[in-house]
Amino acid sequence: MGRGRAKAKQTKVARELKYNTPNTDLTALQRELAGAGKSNNDFDDDYKEYVDDDDEDHTDDDPDTWARPTR
Repeated sequence: MGRGRAKAKQTKVARELKYNTPNTDLTALQRELAGAGKSNNDFDDDYKEYVDDDDEDHTDDDPDTWARPTR
């Protein structure tokens, strides 16, 4: 018991979302989409000092302590 109120509220909210269109601030949307901050391309530059540019795999650098020993 007790499911009736919850279901009624969900139905009410669903109807409101379906039939009532909210007012959209198109100028705010345009400002947000235009973006005034850093682009995603600057992400790599922020962490450049941490990037390992070697093409080699360094298996000895960080051994897996839980791996089974090879015979």
